Amino acid sequence: MGSFFSLLVLFLTISPPHSCSPTSQNTLSIGFSLSVEDLDHLLISPKGKFSAGFYPVGNNAYCFAIWFTQPSCSRDRDCVLVWMANRDVPVNGRLSKLSLLKTGNLVLTDAGRSPVWSVTNTASLFSLRLELYDSGNLVLHDLNGIISWQSFDSPTDTLLPQQLFTRNTQLISSRSSWNFSTGFYKFYFDNDNVLRLLYDGPEISSVFWPDPGSLPWEEQRSTYNSSRIAMLDSLGNFSSTDNFTFFSADYGEKLQRRLKLDFDGNLRLYSREEGNGSWVISWQLSSQPCIVHGICGPNSVCSYDHRSGRMCSCIPGHNIVNHTDWSYGCEPEFKLSCSSSDAIFLKLRHVEFYGYDFGFYPNTTFDECRNKCLQRCDCKGFQFKFIKHDHPSDIPYCFAKTLLLNGQRSPNFEGDLYLKVPKERQLSDDWTVDEFNSFICNSTHNVIELERKYVINHKAWSVKFLLWFAIGVGVFEILGIILVWALLLRNQLNRGEITQGYVQAATGFKRFTYAALKKATRNFKEEIGKGAGGIVYKGKLSDDRVAAIKRLNEAHQGEAEFLAEVSTIGKVNHMNLIDMWG
Repeated sequence: MGSFFSLLVLFLTISPPHSCSPTSQNTLSIGFSLSVEDLDHLLISPKGKFSAGFYPVGNNAYCFAIWFTQPSCSRDRDCVLVWMANRDVPVNGRLSKLSLLKTGNLVLTDAGRSPVWSVTNTASLFSLRLELYDSGNLVLHDLNGIISWQSFDSPTDTLLPQQLFTRNTQLISSRSSWNFSTGFYKFYFDNDNVLRLLYDGPEISSVFWPDPGSLPWEEQRSTYNSSRIAMLDSLGNFSSTDNFTFFSADYGEKLQRRLKLDFDGNLRLYSREEGNGSWVISWQLSSQPCIVHGICGPNSVCSYDHRSGRMCSCIPGHNIVNHTDWSYGCEPEFKLSCSSSDAIFLKLRHVEFYGYDFGFYPNTTFDECRNKCLQRCDCKGFQFKFIKHDHPSDIPYCFAKTLLLNGQRSPNFEGDLYLKVPKERQLSDDWTVDEFNSFICNSTHNVIELERKYVINHKAWSVKFLLWFAIGVGVFEILGIILVWALLLRNQLNRGEITQGYVQAATGFKRFTYAALKKATRNFKEEIGKGAGGIVYKGKLSDDRVAAIKRLNEAHQGEAEFLAEVSTIGKVNHMNLIDMWG
């Protein structure tokens, strides 16, 4: 029995604590969790403006996110997301959960029980809770209001009203409108205390806003305030310590707002009336999307038309690398030799490729610029007659290129690019974007597949092994106890039968049990005589014989002497003695 009770104690010790919490609340208490298997298991801000929970981002792929609740969305990718915890590591649709552990740490685990995202608690454990506010801020704090962590300190691609933007935060775009993983564009404070936009591609990175060809003061920026703080207010005004500020087109109205760094590298402010489902762009950084670096990839040109939108085109002699993603750009169909006599140049009108020059040569003739490019094997082409600000327009400039990145075409651009190609290529020597293959820059919608393999957590497996081992030992012990008890009972019954046989052989009488005699006398009910030795009761045996049954008050001899006396009395044959049956 001791082993049985120890097994029960083991069950109570190993079994997990209660891990579910009521649905649709704005707080998660310590020791509770949110499960991916119950999509209605959410945190909802007090006025219902924001929701936090598991959001589907692909087939069997989920991220823990915050989104606008009003108007209600079905989470089939029509909700407006404002924050994500695990944008680059989606979790499985089974067994994954967000838990506020008893240590105070906030942990997101996947199906393999390995942590995908976590927050280490620095506040008191007393009344620690995770709470979603109507501002859209998810906060881990204790009863005294000491904040251990908040989502406002680690934004993804969106800034909400009253959310401070500091030197320690940055906005990073998503990969596309449907792929929420980390993209290529960043909005941040640089070391000169200036807000900038950066293209951070797989191989190349470059700042494209403010104009990298201008000094900060030329863009009306200040570098003297090292506090590096910016904020969007609820009325639609954004202001920063570097003097960058803007007002929304609907400034002054109390609307829901969000400042988002979109996947195309443009910064936009969206507004809507509360309860109205349509968001409108109330401000955007640039109306010329082709100034964004990396938007069309290497060896391609970006052009913009207000009717058809932004378009990407491969330059002559190049083919697109990935038809579903223009950021990969184009690759050449040819291989350039180092011989200057084997190359010619194609003129691309009003086309500029920004940066990556191996040389800048002012006041240079066209032939001199051409020869400089021919003399280098790594020269891809050259920009000629580029008009630089604050310089006389009649002075030609030569920029020899080692890489053709950040290409754009604009009729207002006063300059041309001369592309270096082999002589044997039959290509036009006067090319425009419209004459070559152009494609609207919309990627094909590919569903994200969760392909990560889960490694079994060895600690969890050890606990499971111990649990099943304890269960097995307990079952064997219980079976052993039952078996021993059955054997003892059987031996007792056999011993009784053997004893009964011995008694009957020795005395010639049957030995009745106390229970049998009690039943025969109906619990010693009918008394027919009484003497000094005991009381005589009337009884009826199982074979319907009526018998007088004497119940002795006490016995002064042992069992052997008693049986011998009964045997002697039974053998006496006298007219005053009745027959003895047992």
